[in-house]
Amino acid sequence: MVHYQRFIQLRKGVTVATPYVDEEDACVHMSGCNKKSKPKFVFFVLFCTLLSTCLILAPHLLPFPSSPLSLLCKFVFTLFFPFSVSLCFTLFSIPFFLWFTDPSGGEQESISEPTSNLCSSVSNGYMCCDRSSIRSDLCVMKGDIRTHSSSFSVFLYSSKNSGAGTERFRREKIRPYTRKWEASTMSTIDEITLVAKKPNISDDFHKCDVNHEVPAVFFSTGGYTGNVYHEFNDGLIPLYITSQKYNKKVVFVILEYHDWWITKYGNLLTHLSDFEPIDFTGDKRTHCFPESIIGLRIHDELTVDSSLMEGRKTIQDFRDVLDKGYTPRIRDLIREEERENLESKNPIKLVGNVEKPKLVIISRNGSRAIMNENALVRTATKIGFSVTVLKPERTSELARIYRELNSSDVMVGVHGAAMTHFLFMRPGSVFIQVVPLGTTWAAETYYGEPAKKLGLRYIGYEILPRESSLYEDYESNDPVLRDPNSVNDRGWEFTKKIYLDRQKVRLNLARFRKRLVRSYIYTMRKRNGMVRSQ
Repeated sequence: MVHYQRFIQLRKGVTVATPYVDEEDACVHMSGCNKKSKPKFVFFVLFCTLLSTCLILAPHLLPFPSSPLSLLCKFVFTLFFPFSVSLCFTLFSIPFFLWFTDPSGGEQESISEPTSNLCSSVSNGYMCCDRSSIRSDLCVMKGDIRTHSSSFSVFLYSSKNSGAGTERFRREKIRPYTRKWEASTMSTIDEITLVAKKPNISDDFHKCDVNHEVPAVFFSTGGYTGNVYHEFNDGLIPLYITSQKYNKKVVFVILEYHDWWITKYGNLLTHLSDFEPIDFTGDKRTHCFPESIIGLRIHDELTVDSSLMEGRKTIQDFRDVLDKGYTPRIRDLIREEERENLESKNPIKLVGNVEKPKLVIISRNGSRAIMNENALVRTATKIGFSVTVLKPERTSELARIYRELNSSDVMVGVHGAAMTHFLFMRPGSVFIQVVPLGTTWAAETYYGEPAKKLGLRYIGYEILPRESSLYEDYESNDPVLRDPNSVNDRGWEFTKKIYLDRQKVRLNLARFRKRLVRSYIYTMRKRNGMVRSQ
C-alpha cells in the first residue's frame, strides 16, 4: 500500500492535508490548496531566529559588494538593532532563489510545482542540482563524468571550481526517485553521492573501463515498483519526460535493478534509448559519460505538461511510445493465434457482428469487486456491445492488455491501480470509472483528470450507499454511508479498513445502464463521423 496526501475541506478558506492510503498515491500538487494565515507571532519568531543566526555567523562572513538596497537596509536596521548590518548583508547577498529552495530536500513554504526547468543549461565542467520540486530532486553534471558503483558515487573531474568556491571539491547527495515528499519511502531508496572535484594523481583508480559518447540518466526502480500505477506514474512517464529530448541517444543507469522490470518494459525502453540499460550496483566497471542527469522530472499524476517539454510533447506522445513498443508483439500474437487456428481440428471462428462497439470490463477479485459482474456483462451485451472481461495480474503480459484496450471503445472498472490501463486506450474512447464510497477524491485525482488530458471521454460513476456492500454492515444513517469524508478525516487506518479492504460493489444496473447507453450512442456517432475527433 502507498501513502499519499488527501486534502479535506474543513471550512471555507481552510484546507489541511491528512494521510490517506491506497494502491495509488500522491496529492502533491498542492498549489491549489488554501492555507490558513500564519499568526504574526510566527513571523516574529522567524525574524528573531534569522537575526540570531546572523549574529553567530557574522564573524565568519566575508564582505560582500554593496548595493542600494543593502545600504538602505543597513541604515534602517542600524537605527534599531546594533547588529542588524550582518543580517542585511546576509539577506540581500544570498542569491534570491535560495529563499525558495531547501537544499536538504525538506518541505518548502511554497509547495507548488515550478513552472520552468532549473538546471536546463549547465556549462561544461559544472554540476547543478535542482531541489525546487516537492516531487523529486534532479542533478545535472557535464564534463568528465565517471561512475564508482562500489562507493555509490559519480565523479565529475574538472579544473574549474564547479561551484565549490575555493574548495577542491563539491559534494551533493541525491535519491533518484520521484516521491521526495514521502520520507518513509525515500529512506528505502539507494542514495548516490555526486562529487565535482579537481583531478590529481591519486585518482588513477577511476580510469574509464567503458567510454560512452552519449549522456546518462540515473534513476531507481525501487520504492513502489511492482504496482502498475507507480511503475507508470513514478517511473516510465518521468523517464520519458526526462530523456525524450535526447532522441534515444541516452544510456539508462538503473539503481535497484530488477531483471523482471527490464523484461516487462524492455519493449518500451528500446523506444526511449538505443542502448542497453546499466545495472549501477551490479556493474562494477567505471563508466564514463560526457553528461549525466541523476533523478527524473515528474509533472503530475499520469500526465505530461507540454509547457515544460521541448517540442511541446504531451501525454499522447507518451502513448505513441506505448503503441510503438507493443505493436510488434501484438502482431506476433495475432500470427500465433492464426497458426493455432489452422492447426486445430476445431478452429476458432469469430461469431456475431464484428462491427459492434467493444466494451472491456477490468475485473477485480476481493475488495472493490463488482458482485453482479455477470449481470453487467448481459446488460452491456443487450445494449449492443461486444464485451470482454479482463483480469490483469502482476504477471500479465502488458502487450496482451494493450491489445484488448487499444481496440476497445469503452473501458469499465472500479477505482484501483488497474485503472492505470486507461493509458492503453485510444484518445476519443470512453472510460467509465466506478467510484466506491470514500474514494471520490482519489478516483478523480489519479485517473479521472489524467484520462481527460489523454483525450478520453471520462465518466465517473459514484455509487450510492445501497450499491456498496457496506450497506449491509452499517445503519443507513451511519457516517460510513452518509458522510465518508468524516470517516477519512479520522485517519488512514479507517479508510483502508472500511472503504478499501472491506467494500465491494453491487451496481444498480438500471442506473448504471444510462452511462452504458450514453457511451454506446457516443461511440456509434463517432463511427459515423458525427463526433469531432479529439
